Amino acid sequence: MDKDVRSKTPGKCPRCGMPLEAGVREPVEYRLGLNVKPANVPAGKPLDLQFELLDPKTGKRATKYELVHEKLFHVFLVSADLKHFEHVHPDALGNGRFRLKTILPEPGIYRILADAYPSGATPQLLPGFLTTAGYAKSITESLGHPAADVAPQQGRNLEVSLRMDPQEPQPGRKTMLFFSISPGDGLEQYLGAWGHMLAVSDDLIDSIHEHPAYAEVRQVEGKQEIQFNLFFPREATYRVWVQFQRLGVVNTVAFTIPVHDLH
Repeated sequence: MDKDVRSKTPGKCPRCGMPLEAGVREPVEYRLGLNVKPANVPAGKPLDLQFELLDPKTGKRATKYELVHEKLFHVFLVSADLKHFEHVHPDALGNGRFRLKTILPEPGIYRILADAYPSGATPQLLPGFLTTAGYAKSITESLGHPAADVAPQQGRNLEVSLRMDPQEPQPGRKTMLFFSISPGDGLEQYLGAWGHMLAVSDDLIDSIHEHPAYAEVRQVEGKQEIQFNLFFPREATYRVWVQFQRLGVVNTVAFTIPVHDLH
């Protein structure tokens, strides 16, 4: 799952707990099948989404999946203006189909990211779009372009502050993101990891799903610190959501990070 994790001996990935595999498979992108009910997608009302992944060579539905971070299927829902975020897990219906019941809070365009690992293939992060009924604006008109915001963010029962190295991220170069969590007590793993991250560019073109760079949490000046490493692919502004669990409560906070090519 974490393609940059390497080992000379058999074992498990320190980030996600999956068994390490010999060799590296050539990545093959599956096709996302999405069935929506009602077909005229409502805003503010119940919506039924059904997912399947289709083999690009045979067109057949994948029927077996690897368990990744305690779930067979992860779904991210992000509004085009980057104000709405969900990280949810559809129910398995059997035979490789998954169902999610949700509500889109406002009229608009939403980006879907399906995150799953078909057995015998490679991990997938597959995009799709939903547009609510009667919404007439184009995706260009719907984009939010949020202003930079790297100030400390308050979650449900903790505060998260961010420092970066380098302080001004550049495309194509590693950026280390250090998240300090206060209070420092009661931090727990959530879905098999100390944190989860999704970064999305403000034009919705690039999406990056990451987990902490190291399996341990560091104690720094009375706070718990968790490090993520990111390679922002190009110049853009990125909305970065991170999730941490403390005392049984999942906290989701967001930062907005501009990435500039300084050359």
